[in-house]
Amino acid sequence: MTTQELASALGVSLRTITRDLNWLRDAGLPVTANRGRLGGVTMLPGSGLDLTRLTPGERDHLSLTGLDEKQRAELNASVESRRALSKVAATQPRRVHELLPLTDVVHVDSRPWHQARAFGTTPASLIGAVRRGRRLRIEYDSPRESCPRDVVVDPYGLLAKAGIWYLVAECARMPRMYRLERITTWKEVDQPRRIRESQTLATVAAALIAQWEQNHAIEVSATIDQTQIERAQRIFGLRLVRDDHEESATGHKVTIRFLYLEDVRALLPFGSAITVHGPTEARAHLRDLATNLAHHYALSPTP
Repeated sequence: MTTQELASALGVSLRTITRDLNWLRDAGLPVTANRGRLGGVTMLPGSGLDLTRLTPGERDHLSLTGLDEKQRAELNASVESRRALSKVAATQPRRVHELLPLTDVVHVDSRPWHQARAFGTTPASLIGAVRRGRRLRIEYDSPRESCPRDVVVDPYGLLAKAGIWYLVAECARMPRMYRLERITTWKEVDQPRRIRESQTLATVAAALIAQWEQNHAIEVSATIDQTQIERAQRIFGLRLVRDDHEESATGHKVTIRFLYLEDVRALLPFGSAITVHGPTEARAHLRDLATNLAHHYALSPTP
């Protein structure tokens, strides 16, 4: 085909066609473009990746390339993922002056620092039930409840976020995220899952993450010492907002959002490096927490 025919068929400009042809050549595909009356753009047949060389499992596991090695292993997907990626890599012959492959010079580890060993339900044990599209009855041990609760959920799928695995599911027609390490037991229910037809795992997970990051019941105004502001930003992330108009050589005026009043205890490790100005209930709760801590470590009277 000529470049003009390609441009007309795809509804793009000749410049876009030229750019894309150059990209295909750079990707290692044997695309040629010859000028003249009998010229045109040609690609040798059979020169692309032969997907018949991939097993159905390998093709499916190609979509997991966003996971690091540990997360793939947690899904029991490590072997097939590596095999699929090696077959893809084998279709691109190495050229003499080619840059080193990104896989040789970039390593991804999505786990947070100092992560403790996870207990509870593993991704590998749950993925089969989720892929069968059935409802699940789970026992969930929430940290804010006195005992585990038994609920029936309709799963969208599994989400790996910041090194932590979640089950994204509907419960009583409301989408929720459940940490796998807090699912103590589970079993399949002999009923198909009931999820919203217009939603996918990706869209529901994105909405839940945005909701979690934005929701807050209490906003704490405080001043953080210059030496601790970077540490505070690492710990609180988007929940901490700096007031650029209220900065000095010694401290930064900030607002920190918390979902519950009890969560302000996360400020205790900063000690006197952070001064909370309000609201009143946050200051009172921190004072009570600090007083109890001081009493706990008070010196025992000598006999």
